[in-house]
Amino acid sequence: MPNYFITGGSGFIGRRVIERILTVDSTATIHALVREASQSRFTEMLADLPGSDRVTLVVGDLTAPGLGIDATSITDIDHVVHLGAIYDMAADADSQHAANVEGTSRVADFAVAHDALCHHISSIAVAGDHRGVYTEDDFDTCQGFPSPYHRTKFEAERVIREREGLRWRVFRPSVVVGDSRTGEMDKIDGPYYFFGQLALLGRLPSALRLPMPDLGMINMVPVDYVVNAIVALLDVEPDRSGLVFHLSDPQRRTITDMYNAIAPGLNAPKGFNVIPNRFVEPAIALSGVGPLRVGRDLVAAQQGIPPAILDTMSLPVDFRSEHTASVLHEHGICQPDLDDYGPRLWRYWAKNLDPRRNRRTDPRGPLVGKNVLITGGSTGIGKSTARMCVARGANVFIVARGADELDSAVAELNATASKKGIPPGRVVAYQCDITDSEAVNALVKTILAEHDHVDVLVNNAGRSIRRATLNSVDRLHDYQRVMAVNYFGAVNLILELLPHMVARQSGHIVNVTSIAVQSRGPRFGAYAASKAALEAFSDVTGTETLSDHVSFTNVRLPLVQTRMIAPTEAYDNQPGTWNVDKAASRVLDGILRRPQHINSTLGTIAEIGRRLTPALTTRVLHQEYLMFGESDAALGKSRS
Repeated sequence: MPNYFITGGSGFIGRRVIERILTVDSTATIHALVREASQSRFTEMLADLPGSDRVTLVVGDLTAPGLGIDATSITDIDHVVHLGAIYDMAADADSQHAANVEGTSRVADFAVAHDALCHHISSIAVAGDHRGVYTEDDFDTCQGFPSPYHRTKFEAERVIREREGLRWRVFRPSVVVGDSRTGEMDKIDGPYYFFGQLALLGRLPSALRLPMPDLGMINMVPVDYVVNAIVALLDVEPDRSGLVFHLSDPQRRTITDMYNAIAPGLNAPKGFNVIPNRFVEPAIALSGVGPLRVGRDLVAAQQGIPPAILDTMSLPVDFRSEHTASVLHEHGICQPDLDDYGPRLWRYWAKNLDPRRNRRTDPRGPLVGKNVLITGGSTGIGKSTARMCVARGANVFIVARGADELDSAVAELNATASKKGIPPGRVVAYQCDITDSEAVNALVKTILAEHDHVDVLVNNAGRSIRRATLNSVDRLHDYQRVMAVNYFGAVNLILELLPHMVARQSGHIVNVTSIAVQSRGPRFGAYAASKAALEAFSDVTGTETLSDHVSFTNVRLPLVQTRMIAPTEAYDNQPGTWNVDKAASRVLDGILRRPQHINSTLGTIAEIGRRLTPALTTRVLHQEYLMFGESDAALGKSRS
């Protein structure tokens, strides 16, 4: 009855190793070291795992002294399987050293203390920039290291080799990709970073043959092969220490070969090398030096590619695994052919990992299946916008303060007829005062829990006031109330949803603002300032989230026939006043087209006037101020 102590058990490889051990040996027991932050995820994984009653969860941390556990409470350990490490090449050097090197040292101490055989999962990265053949017998060949990740993997393996009293063996997988049977992968890593660019080639006729530069060699293995190999090799010659196993593809492949293997998955043309690597490699190296590197890294970051990946894109090493392959063949384990499973890797990525998957639109319409959150959605412009979105297949979440109006709006909107050939969306109401930050926090958590995501936020709820500044000198609360709704309420919602949208690499925020931002007409100091503040905040944030594909649109509406303007008698029969459907159509345009600003003709004229003839424009607006006095509402009188 072997007993295993496994680090990194919640990781992509680790949880599969645990499952495999439990499957092939019904007597095995496992102690799994898991960080506290990963505890709940690991527990959920165990819930559906046959034999999970033989797994004991041990909460600890590779970076903590003594692994953060009471080692004396764990007895009779036969094997230590060390999978825990930072595999992210973009992580900072100190974090990688703490986890990969110091953590390995603590694991080695634990194995010595328990007289257990330590199985250290290393990496092809130990070979660094070694050129030529690199076998299981090689370790230190005076190679250099193109990244902190490569160096820490080398130093970690050296810790294992040099630890006095430690019985050990080392496993060196090459680049680990998804499952050869399902394509499943846990995250974008390694070659997956370039799948988005390769997707563009899928637009070309598959019958073509593409001339390509020889970008160098790559060696990939599917995770199921790595897991099956590790578990099979745990008991090979159990009394021997110092064994090294290379888990790699025996077939040497160029990056073009890798592309050709996955090309059928995206129905793309295959390629052939026309520019030899001896010409390509110096050009790549030159791009990583001096000012060229700055430009290269900037472009890479905008494409979602960590710059560190570019320094290790190809492998100069000829990673040989003849001895390991021979041993595994005796156990009936063979390396799957990339040409067979490559298309499955692509299909899984496209469905589950492609950062653009959340930005794809349904062929039946751009709003079909999208989740749209609209504040002030129970009346006026908000309700009309919701109706237009529902008719186009969107799921709409309307938010307002009044419960009765929300119920009435939901009943009305859910009866909306959809466009021909488009499945109808549905409307769900949420009561919330957006000036209450705690209520907004709870609102967003509830919506995300119930509906998973929000594609579009429409900040429509607003408060208006028409009163001259001289008549407001003792009414600071007017300014505070307007800002509370028009600015802080909207900003609060944006702040709550922004991390969620960035994580999904998809999101759009539409602010219903006003022509007053452009014209800055009299008696609208409080209102115009609140809307201008929201626009400025959104414009700045939009420049920061461009690469995260979160965009902003400010829809600047003229006077609209809503109950907001009803108290002002000067607007009765006002020429140029829009009805709510016309205003909502502009908001819908912002949702669909996503321009930075949508203006009205009158607003554009006013803005041009302020820029080209500011003095004249100010005088014209002053005449308006003199001609039209305060409303009864502004003077505290009720309209008869």
